[in-house]
Amino acid sequence: MNIEIIVFGVAKDIVGGANTGLEVTPGISVAELRAMLEEHYPKLKQLSTYMIALNNEYAKGDEIITEHDEIAIIPPVSGG
Repeated sequence: MNIEIIVFGVAKDIVGGANTGLEVTPGISVAELRAMLEEHYPKLKQLSTYMIALNNEYAKGDEIITEHDEIAIIPPVSGG
């Protein structure tokens, strides 16, 4: 299945834009997607605490992604 991923912050520089698409196997977990993303974009590993969100909520590694999910990469943020 083909998924679209929205990318925020410094992660946009790493993937080369505000979104990216990947072809993944149905039933892929968030942890498997993270591994796939880091394989395609090795510099993501430098963002050790980036999060993946599904449908506007932070996702746990064992959650399963479906074709119609809204997926986002959210890098660490700082502020005061």
